[in-house]
Amino acid sequence: MRIGLVLGAGGAVGHAFHAGVLAALTDETGWDARDAQIIVGTSAGSLVGAFVRAGLSGTDLAARATDEPMSDEGRELVDRAVAATQHLAPIPSRPPRRHGVPTMSALAARTSAAFQPWSVRPGAVAAAALPAGRISTDVIASGVRPLFDHWPDRTLWINAVDLHRGRRVTFGRDGAPAADVASAVAASCAIPGFFAPVSIDGVRYVDGGTHSPTNADLVAGLGLDLVVISSPMSVARNSVRLAPDQPARRLSRLTLAAELTRVRRGGTPVLTFQPTSADLGVMGLNAMDPARGAEVVRQARRSARDRLGRPDARDRVVLLDAATASGPTSRNVG
Repeated sequence: MRIGLVLGAGGAVGHAFHAGVLAALTDETGWDARDAQIIVGTSAGSLVGAFVRAGLSGTDLAARATDEPMSDEGRELVDRAVAATQHLAPIPSRPPRRHGVPTMSALAARTSAAFQPWSVRPGAVAAAALPAGRISTDVIASGVRPLFDHWPDRTLWINAVDLHRGRRVTFGRDGAPAADVASAVAASCAIPGFFAPVSIDGVRYVDGGTHSPTNADLVAGLGLDLVVISSPMSVARNSVRLAPDQPARRLSRLTLAAELTRVRRGGTPVLTFQPTSADLGVMGLNAMDPARGAEVVRQARRSARDRLGRPDARDRVVLLDAATASGPTSRNVG
């Protein structure tokens, strides 16, 4: 069974949402995210995807966030990552107040958008127009770097946006610029106006979520048997909640729906996990608030279990069950 896994953007809270979803998949079907044929990660999803490719299971990701016992393998990986970041300041939950001017890339992105509007997303133009963030992504890169000595053999695609050109770059994909996993993840996580852009071979990159919160269109046409998508920045169908983030979440849902049309057109079924009203009540409005992590993991795990138990998900659960029954594939890691 060829199962693809798409992990979207969403900050620290999105990281926790992913952990809850991946743990629920194992709870209910036995499927292990480490067996995914391809992982596509954006921003927080790139970090989770890298951890999974390094060998960390969804169950261990959830256990880490909720301070529960982890497997010996998972504990060893986490200890390595933590040891490499102990000398660095933690990421703040809010950016420092500052006033600034747009980056010089703003003009280039706007010009490209004017003459080639099909090639540049509005989010990328907005990213270029923001003052550059000041928070370093070193703590992100440092936590990932000890886990890889080369790009993993099993497919890992990490999305960022070239700040000057305003276009998506998918590291790990054929034809993409060369990068190590840690630098690619840091670039994918570089939220405009919050984190400083990440330079790789002289090119500055920012968060891949400025192109798309999930970039799920990348798995269209790959001949996969199933695509599993965790999308923390959108909202589940029929979820109702009065909050200032709802317009952005509805837009993210529409963006994802357009991408899924391309995936389904090739005959590939899709299983999506988007925050419910109950999830959003726990996630709050600050995506960078790490204090919500444990509660978000527990709630997302409950919601994902419910999602897997619904009749409309039954055929896709059968595919996950079949993948589990066939046994784990080789888990080559960095």
